Amino acid sequence: MSTAESSTRNAVDRFMKGLVKRNPDEPEFHQAVREVAESVMPVVLDNKRYQQEEILERMTEPDRVLIFRVTWEDDKGRFRANRAWRVQFNNSIGPYKGGLRFHPSVTLSVLKFLGFEQVFKNSLTGLPMGGAKGGANFNPKGKSEHEVMRFCHSLMIELHRHIGEDTDVPAGDIGVGAREIGYLFGQYKRLENRVTGILTGKGLSFGGSHVRTEATGFGCVYFAEEMLKTRGDSLEGKTAVISGSGNVAIYAAQKLIDMGSRVLTMSDSSGFVHDPEGLDGEKLEFIRDLKENRRGRINEYAEKYPGVEFHSGERPWYVPCDIAMPCATQNEISTDEAQTLLDNGVQVVCEGANMPTELDGVHAFVESGILYAPSKAANAGGVAVSGLEQSQNALRLSWSAEEVDQKLKTIMKNIHEQCVKFGQNGDKVNYVHGANIGGFVRVAEAMSAYGAV
Repeated sequence: MSTAESSTRNAVDRFMKGLVKRNPDEPEFHQAVREVAESVMPVVLDNKRYQQEEILERMTEPDRVLIFRVTWEDDKGRFRANRAWRVQFNNSIGPYKGGLRFHPSVTLSVLKFLGFEQVFKNSLTGLPMGGAKGGANFNPKGKSEHEVMRFCHSLMIELHRHIGEDTDVPAGDIGVGAREIGYLFGQYKRLENRVTGILTGKGLSFGGSHVRTEATGFGCVYFAEEMLKTRGDSLEGKTAVISGSGNVAIYAAQKLIDMGSRVLTMSDSSGFVHDPEGLDGEKLEFIRDLKENRRGRINEYAEKYPGVEFHSGERPWYVPCDIAMPCATQNEISTDEAQTLLDNGVQVVCEGANMPTELDGVHAFVESGILYAPSKAANAGGVAVSGLEQSQNALRLSWSAEEVDQKLKTIMKNIHEQCVKFGQNGDKVNYVHGANIGGFVRVAEAMSAYGAV
């Protein structure tokens, strides 16, 4: 280890010791910050202004954290209570922007990690958006339509005080789809007596954007395509393993199939299916209907199509492939599973979910020299189109699906170019460093320009 590397590591360790002390019992947040700190610390150490103004320390402290109770009535007439949060992390380059997540696993640590990641992701898009995240430990699964509606309406009674088109613009995330966004927007409109672009992910009939549902999955594939181009390669003929079966996974699979790849797996919390022949349009439509309409389990796919195996309680990362796209949730690729992917010859890992790889797994991917795209770069397509939805709302117009898709391609290409610019290392690109430094510098310069605020 060189002197410079040793100095950087020591600085990261000292920084993380202080951060953990200030934020105890928040492992997801600690992991997200360490990954960024390892990349940007050399930039900080080379910039006396960043050190004097404590830019990194300020950037890892949320502007504010809102915590509130959501009381709602179930179908049996019982009052129920959940906890909700909104973490408004950093608005240096624009209004806060980030999703709402409804899931029993939601904690302050999870939302702080997501909000912190969102700051860098939004910065990379080049659009004027700050970073935030929110949600509740409410589980919409198993709830009736009316129960979900009553919960959303109750949540918005408090949340509406803290958001606005020039303040904070939430969107959907896990557990918050078109149905929930509709209920939330309807209550906001009722409370404020205004029709404005306060939420993104809305239905097309009331201000939504074409391609928003597909954007994260499509954008992830566009980014993978850009990485392969740097090596004179393409997606044509590649085999792909995908986790998840929500919007990100479904539309990543659709775009991969369109571009000539063979998608072998999809999954949910019960396990994964392995289809050696690969998914096609009909099979993908079956999964879409299964998840979006019937809310079934992925094993039904194996029951319908011969030759397909269902692996209960397992993840798909031991299936040999050229491309791995984790599109489910955080830390779904363990360090051992990352090594298994490498041993089986994976060429590209492109993250559709937020922070889906354990930190030591990230290190293994980077050190191996494969094409590895971290989530803050690869899955930025969703928030990019959310930003485009905000623009359409402000202009009172609607772009066609073709126009939005072309803008999405351009944004993902520009993000890739930033990663190359800041992550070039000899004849290879460290996309982790590129994404982290590229996102950091834009926000840091804005924070410095504002002074001590």
